[in-house]
Amino acid sequence: MSRALARDRPMLAMRPLLERRAYVEGLLIGAVVIAACGRATTAGAANAGQPPIVAYRDITATELHAMLQVKDFVLVNVHVPYAGDIPGSDSSIPFDRIAANLDRLPADKTAKIVLYCRSGRMSETAATALTSLGYKNVFNVVGGMQAWSAAGYLLELRGGVRPN
Repeated sequence: MSRALARDRPMLAMRPLLERRAYVEGLLIGAVVIAACGRATTAGAANAGQPPIVAYRDITATELHAMLQVKDFVLVNVHVPYAGDIPGSDSSIPFDRIAANLDRLPADKTAKIVLYCRSGRMSETAATALTSLGYKNVFNVVGGMQAWSAAGYLLELRGGVRPN
């Protein structure tokens, strides 16, 4: 065996170990990146020098039902087009017009505001908009009216209750 091959043999034996280490490091970096892409509780470096933006909180239909027993919040339907209401709703504001309708929301940015739509997507958008405008106590009903109905609760139509 030549000296070059003998010298390279330890490196060849370590190659799978080095590849495994690179693979594990890649997985760890990927996990950190994915975690960073999730819903954050505060704004990042782009907001340096400004107060942090607090993210909204997701709640279930069952949690909303319990909250409605002692209602101390504004309940807003942000779904368009209109598809019904969860009983106890205070207002309907289109999700993409929430920022233009702040006069229909509490002036106190620490007041509780619960948003919902049909499936949860529009209310997520509206919740993000409100938190970016400084609202600190925003809740989003995950699954919206669909989850509300699936949990066995009734929806209202303007003018009467709609059966599920």
